[in-house]
Amino acid sequence: MRRGHRTPATRTRAAATAGGVRRARAARRTAGPLRGAVAAGAVAALLAAAALALAPLLTGCGGGGTGGGQAQGGRLAVVASFSVLADITANVAGDRATVTSLVPPGADPHEYQPSPRDLQRVAEADLLVVNGGGLEGRLLDALEAAGSQVPVVVASRGIPPRTPQPGEPPLAAGEVDPHFWLDPVLVKRYVATIRDALVRADPAGADTYIANAAAYGRVLDRLDRWIRRQVATIPPARRTLVMDHASHGYFADEYGFRVVGTVLPGVGTDEAPSAQRLAGLVTTIRREGVKAVFVEAGENPDLARQVAREAGVRLVDDLPDHSLTGRDGPAPTYVAMMKFTTRRIVEALR
Repeated sequence: MRRGHRTPATRTRAAATAGGVRRARAARRTAGPLRGAVAAGAVAALLAAAALALAPLLTGCGGGGTGGGQAQGGRLAVVASFSVLADITANVAGDRATVTSLVPPGADPHEYQPSPRDLQRVAEADLLVVNGGGLEGRLLDALEAAGSQVPVVVASRGIPPRTPQPGEPPLAAGEVDPHFWLDPVLVKRYVATIRDALVRADPAGADTYIANAAAYGRVLDRLDRWIRRQVATIPPARRTLVMDHASHGYFADEYGFRVVGTVLPGVGTDEAPSAQRLAGLVTTIRREGVKAVFVEAGENPDLARQVAREAGVRLVDDLPDHSLTGRDGPAPTYVAMMKFTTRRIVEALR
């Protein structure tokens, strides 16, 4: 995940009171360092330079931003690292916070490079919500290098990472599969963590956050039951997945699929497979009777298309699993995204 973050082409090439906002700022001043929230790694040279250039701005705002809540008409200003997480957070925050996504819709969070403007947006916020599991390593490294003290909540905190199963690419030492959000049951853990963080930042809104979280939890329960009904229409022998990269392990574990192979050899999208690996994957697809190869929307499908063609199976290359779409698209919300993905998988394997 934090290895290179090359572009796809290179592999084939939301009303809080004023007092609530003041408490949020106080929470920021007492927040621990970013490294305590997420394990950090080496700071990329380009981001370090950008962070150093922004350091006078980021640290000249009371040590943790300008108080984004004031800029938002008394509401908390919350930044989430990517659009899926922003939608989940907004469902908990309701109208007491303005929630925005750092990574724009349609962009891959695996590969997104935070800009100086991104760092400024975060520094001006009352709260930063990240996924964790290494997904936002570059952003957190750059914020720490700039001395930012914005409070950080790691949505996946406390969720045990999965162990790859036979047929899946192994993880490197210290590496974690960060795709917890593709299991709605695990997203209920996100909701509880985000709820608690919002209550700490804005105690006056506690009742609202608690009620919103409970209501959204019921939405997720209905989504979970819906997915199970759809999956039940696939013959058990056909519940096999071949993905572009190792992204759907938590989904597979929850709903009874087997991931028998991936085109790319990792949980990120920045590693190139060998010709031998691709040939072996074609053999696996034929042997296991796999019906389709799946690629996330926005990813370069060329290698997966080649594998699917050689194996004589269908290519599905429009799963919006890492980013929501616009309002007119098929996945404007997390729930819509999961339903769209499930339908595409079920249609291809049934």
